[in-house]
Amino acid sequence: MDRLSKTQRSENMRRIRSRDTHPEMVVRRAAHRLGYRFRLHVKNLPGKPDLTFASKKRVIFVHGCFWHQHSKCREGRLPDSRLEYWVPKLARNVARDKEHVASLRRLGWKVLTLWECQVTNGDSLERMLMKFLS
Repeated sequence: MDRLSKTQRSENMRRIRSRDTHPEMVVRRAAHRLGYRFRLHVKNLPGKPDLTFASKKRVIFVHGCFWHQHSKCREGRLPDSRLEYWVPKLARNVARDKEHVASLRRLGWKVLTLWECQVTNGDSLERMLMKFLS
């Protein structure tokens, strides 16, 4: 059973953004601080990657652990209510992510997926970015 009323839940869901999320902004700031320049949400690439480094043919997706079902994270678990709604919705997200990554790789792009839970450690994040972009 949901702890929020239908109106409260609707308002909560309405406020969830798909762009310029906190984890995405953390990654963007770290990449910029390291001296890398990038394009945001390039529309002509599969999945509109969050960060695109065209000269290096590399892209980064910053995924929310819940919305993209991070299996190694507590936040990637299914909700307790309305499973008939959430299971297919989240499964579609995961399938779509795999399809986008495969398409990008076929086009010759290198892809890095960063999870919301990974961007909390600044030193680790910077090391991952430097390794991926060098």
